[in-house]
Amino acid sequence: MDIAQFFEAEFAEHTATVAATQGALGGDFARLVDMAVATINAGGKLMFFGNGGSAADAQHLATELTVRYSKNRKAIAAIALTTDSSALTAIGNDLGFEQLFARQVEAIGRPGDLAIGITTSGRSPNVLLAFDQARKMGIATASLTGNGGGDLPGRADLLLIVPSQVTARIQEMHILLGQMLCGALEKQLGLV
Repeated sequence: MDIAQFFEAEFAEHTATVAATQGALGGDFARLVDMAVATINAGGKLMFFGNGGSAADAQHLATELTVRYSKNRKAIAAIALTTDSSALTAIGNDLGFEQLFARQVEAIGRPGDLAIGITTSGRSPNVLLAFDQARKMGIATASLTGNGGGDLPGRADLLLIVPSQVTARIQEMHILLGQMLCGALEKQLGLV
């Protein structure tokens, strides 16, 4: 393998995905920011969840909001449903892995919250069932996804679909969009 060629090809694919995402998601990103601002201003919280790398993104984003993103400021109510090992293992063992996030949404979610599922494929059963549970409870939903949205259309109120089929490129856009959400929230809420 030619490492230099690989390096250049990866950057070229990343750059093309950035341009396509920038061209496709500006309006949807603005709607996500509006939903999140309305949630926080009404006393609600943001609940992030996903599997694997998306679980790491959920934890990263919830932490940026509860601690700080750009400057010290008042905390923003956010939680990752991917961090409680006792809950994750008990739910997985007793109820099934598909119920991992739905059960937590049922336990701690309230109308006025915003459930944000992160899934590159749009087909993760535990993310889909969490959206179904949120909808039953009157909780707004949004998703960062790719691959055309998978099975999410009709199950989430807002979809930010990265225009790519490549998992790595989708994940790169998810963390970019997520960090942009953190920065925009700090500004829109007048915290920085």
